[in-house]
Amino acid sequence: MDLHALPIDAENALAALGRWVTCESPTYDAAAVNRMMALAASDLADLGAVLERLPGRGGYGDCLRAAFPHPRVGEPGVLVLGHLDTVHPVGTLEVLPFRRDGAGCTGPGIVDMKGGNRAALEAIAALARIGATTPLPVTVLFTSDEEVGSPTTRDLIEAEALRQRAVLVPEPARDHGGVVSGRYAIARFVVTTHGRPSHAGAALSEGRSAIAAMAKEILAIEAMTGPDCTFSVGTVEGGQWVNCVPTLCTARVLSMAKRQADLDAGIARMLALAGAHDDGRLEVEVDVVRPVWEPTHGTLALHATATRIARELGFELPHGPAGGGSDGNFTGAMGIPTLDGLGVRGSGIHTLDERMTIDSLTERARLLAGLLMNVR
Repeated sequence: MDLHALPIDAENALAALGRWVTCESPTYDAAAVNRMMALAASDLADLGAVLERLPGRGGYGDCLRAAFPHPRVGEPGVLVLGHLDTVHPVGTLEVLPFRRDGAGCTGPGIVDMKGGNRAALEAIAALARIGATTPLPVTVLFTSDEEVGSPTTRDLIEAEALRQRAVLVPEPARDHGGVVSGRYAIARFVVTTHGRPSHAGAALSEGRSAIAAMAKEILAIEAMTGPDCTFSVGTVEGGQWVNCVPTLCTARVLSMAKRQADLDAGIARMLALAGAHDDGRLEVEVDVVRPVWEPTHGTLALHATATRIARELGFELPHGPAGGGSDGNFTGAMGIPTLDGLGVRGSGIHTLDERMTIDSLTERARLLAGLLMNVR
């Protein structure tokens, strides 16, 4: 198959992506995520997919499973796995609009990862236009809580992956367009300090500030970072009234390691912080954990196929492990051949300068189409 000749209209593809990007969908806003799921469901239905809308849990949005008709329906196939939630709150479009700027295009979630998801649909649509039948059945699974560690969707992802022969994850491409063949282990923690109340003006010395205690703990936690395991505090919330000594403060911590044993040791170090202190009491709770994913023979074989396709398209496709978790952690750790980072190229992920390289939208669509036609 001549992938260069696939009927993909770059302008139409970008316009379709624009509709997705302007449908803001932050993880913690279930209604917004569900609007995005409805938009994706409409586009998938137009492609002939059989849809299943899966109700969200724990206050998160719905998920969407789309299975495409195939002569071998029911047999193990290829899973395209992506998330439609973003880190950007509703209203981000006011400061980060969907806007074309030379060779780039901006917008909340355009790189992570609506661009890659859209490229996958463009690939499926292009194959349908020429009447091509993929060797294996294709299923698309869009989830709603990946940006917070997939606390309610891990079981769904793993159950779906067990029914498949390979998993393609159109998360953002690595630098220079490379893909991801493994990911580091990640753990999240909730840390809570408890103080002693008093009136901040009339009896300050009688109180013990939970915020002050947390400030000390933040420095101690981040100082534990070393070459094998990192620790970073991402959010802090505490206090209610400025004239009351705060009795409660909560922080969320992210830890990452290249090896599972190092992450396990990091978890143990975090849990050991808990207990009574001079300034009050400290609690540490393990939140969600992503297992380390190390490349298997199946993943490396999948990359070899992708490399051959990329060279046909005129570019190289280096691979390697990456920090920053994805749902590929789960499927890769299960031993299912998984290739991640198949999405668009860009920069500024999770910032107010998120920018996609426009030509990568069709580039990755052709790459994904080639994979769908070559995975057996």
